[in-house]
Amino acid sequence: MEIVPRKLNPRGERHQFSSSDDNAMLKQIQATHSPDGREFAVKPLLHVVEDVFQRASMPSGFAHIVQHQGAHQEPQIDGLDEKNLQNGFYEMLEYLSYTINKISCELSCKCSGGGDAHSTTLSIFNVLSSYSWDAKIVLALSAFAVNYGEFLLVAQLYLTNPLAKSVALLKQLPDILERSDALKPKFEALNSLMKASLDVAKCIVEFKELPSQYISHDVPEMLIATAHIPTATYWTIRSIVACASQIIGLIGMGHEYIASTTEAWELSSLAHKVQSIHEHLMKQLTQCYHIIDEKRHIEAYQTLIRLFETSHVDNMKILRALIYAKDDQLPLYDGHTKRRVNLDVLRRKNVLLYISDLDLPHEELSMLEQMYTEARQHPARTESQYEVVWLPVVDRSSAWNDVKQSQFDALQSLMPWYSVYHPSLLDPAVIRYIKEVWKFNKKPLLVVLDHQKVVNQNAIHMMWIWGSAAFPFTSFREEALWKEESWRIDLLADAIDPNIPLWIQQGKHICLYGGEDIDWIRKFTVTADAVARAAGIQLEMLYVGKSNPRETVRKNNIIIQNENLSHVLQDLTLIWFFWVRLESMWHSKVQQNRTVENDPIMQEIVTMLSFDGSDQGWAVISKGSGGGPEGQLAKAKGGDILNSFEDFQSWRQIAEEIGFVPALQEYLHGHHNPHHCNRLILPGTTGSIPDKVVCAECNRPMEKFIMYRCCTD
Repeated sequence: MEIVPRKLNPRGERHQFSSSDDNAMLKQIQATHSPDGREFAVKPLLHVVEDVFQRASMPSGFAHIVQHQGAHQEPQIDGLDEKNLQNGFYEMLEYLSYTINKISCELSCKCSGGGDAHSTTLSIFNVLSSYSWDAKIVLALSAFAVNYGEFLLVAQLYLTNPLAKSVALLKQLPDILERSDALKPKFEALNSLMKASLDVAKCIVEFKELPSQYISHDVPEMLIATAHIPTATYWTIRSIVACASQIIGLIGMGHEYIASTTEAWELSSLAHKVQSIHEHLMKQLTQCYHIIDEKRHIEAYQTLIRLFETSHVDNMKILRALIYAKDDQLPLYDGHTKRRVNLDVLRRKNVLLYISDLDLPHEELSMLEQMYTEARQHPARTESQYEVVWLPVVDRSSAWNDVKQSQFDALQSLMPWYSVYHPSLLDPAVIRYIKEVWKFNKKPLLVVLDHQKVVNQNAIHMMWIWGSAAFPFTSFREEALWKEESWRIDLLADAIDPNIPLWIQQGKHICLYGGEDIDWIRKFTVTADAVARAAGIQLEMLYVGKSNPRETVRKNNIIIQNENLSHVLQDLTLIWFFWVRLESMWHSKVQQNRTVENDPIMQEIVTMLSFDGSDQGWAVISKGSGGGPEGQLAKAKGGDILNSFEDFQSWRQIAEEIGFVPALQEYLHGHHNPHHCNRLILPGTTGSIPDKVVCAECNRPMEKFIMYRCCTD
């Protein structure tokens, strides 16, 4: 008797696709649905099914099986470790084995007899009537995996195992292997349909596992998905029936069998339908996850707020809330040892959280590294007893790519302190807290934690002004430091040039000057040198350029050196540091509610910043340090200071009587031009800008404008 392989009914299947009468079908399967409330963990079972499909796949026909029949693989199942197997998995299988075997028999018997696919599908639903939708689909897939796995196992072993060879002969598998190329389209269509069915099953299981505390079943997204899950389950089990029919139909094929392209097309059409169902479910699942993420985000954000409003025994609770610290992660990277470490290295230590994005200015990183290194060279000093941790704030709206990874790696490699191992270890709620509560807006922050709580939401200004001497970086320490300060060359210039302390000690006059106009620089330095000789004073001049120094300042440095006009700062980072310290002084004073009207140092700071905001040159001259007339600073814009030097003979005698700097101050005060236009330029990302700023010269309110600047020459 000739064995004719069973084929899908072309007309019947096409009729199902064209009419899409899912409503009638839905009523039929809903009538079989009578769950008894019993639940079991479907995911471990689904992992086993997926493992069977992956190991028994036929991407290139049975020729693939023959080529790899000798390969040995360890029986390890992804997502199902030994711990899971011990936690009742075998007991669950024992409970479900009857149902799985019964469906397996349904597939073997009814598919081999050429029965109607829809009727076979309904009979399987009847067997599964007491189970939930996710359990129905996983149990049906498990039953098919048994039949499919046994079939492919014989095909894989028949060349090496005598028992498998005898079984293969009875199933006529050698004949099938000889025609594997002709059957390749069918094999590929089968693989595609099985994958689509597995994808739908995974999706439905995910819906079942959504956390009910974050999403309820009555939200629109869940209602839409719930309404489609029965139909999705039907078409997935219907696909299993189709696959089983094709596998069983391969048995007993005669030599005269010609592979039908219609069968491959029908399988592909069914796969397309199931794939469309999967896409729709995934869309709903994505929307559900979005709702869950939003609620989790709000919950995590509120937790952070409560956490930072509470005092703690130590700082670990805060640090664990900020930085991902699960048991399977070492969330920190030690820049000194170049190894990953646990958060415990920060326990009960003062921690400075250095917060920035990936566009971190090289100058800032360089200066902070220098200060950090200097503090570590004196371990016995109190101010060195802190740790720095870099928290990189990355825009999550764009995908993480190789360019960003390289940028991150380059920055991390330059940091000698701790850093978060990867930006993804900062939760979105943490990023929100950093932006909304700590007011991070591109400009780096330095948030200070003591042993128990946050003591300063931004100590970056203190760090730039006083370095590690500002430890422990509290507002009380900041106020105390300002009480010790006066407007003198030491405060203004700090340690930008190692010669300055020596010049002060030698009693020399010191002139700091800036601007970008090289013609004015030439004229001013030559004139100042001539006046110094005429006055019999030793004058050292240092060019400090302009904030955000770029190509023009670099060229000016070269010209000044070549023409021996004055000293320069070879490293443009030091010029940047000079101006960022002035800006930091301004912000520090603003935080303490100091203004030009009530604080003399604030008045001097604003004057210096307005010098930088103008297009002219400027100069500051001092002798010595501390109190006394000579220790004060005489300052003026480029035109005024140049005029005073050119008119030196008119105040030379006064200079001989009261000193050069007091006489210069007196002259400048007497020749002040009431008509002036001062500009105060401050970065718009450095925090809150006061509504009112008065002019340092006339005490009148300055107008506020918005300026956009590109820092290139």
